[in-house]
Amino acid sequence: GWCPLSPTGGQTTQLLVEPPWRPAVLWDPVTLTCQGSGTTGATTWYKDGQRWGQEGGSSFTVTESGTYTCQTDRPGTGLSPSMRVSDDQVVLPVPARALLEGDTVTLRCRY
Repeated sequence: GWCPLSPTGGQTTQLLVEPPWRPAVLWDPVTLTCQGSGTTGATTWYKDGQRWGQEGGSSFTVTESGTYTCQTDRPGTGLSPSMRVSDDQVVLPVPARALLEGDTVTLRCRY
């Protein structure tokens, strides 16, 4: 049988955030890690769609709000999904997902 490729089928780069809130918030120390398939020697970071000055490290602690993506030097891995880091006073459901009536959630609020 024939199976079409999905548009994201070749995307193997992940952008991990610690702590795992979405959107990430700067009132926690936010660390982003770019994880590609296999070992990688260099990582290119993008902030708000522009190439950004952090290169060579796969992890860093964010100090500015914005939308971050990354790309490893491994061929064919592509750009990671984006990660928004906010400086707002926000309330977040944890884990971040669609909520249904009756779900138990933990709310985080800056005050």
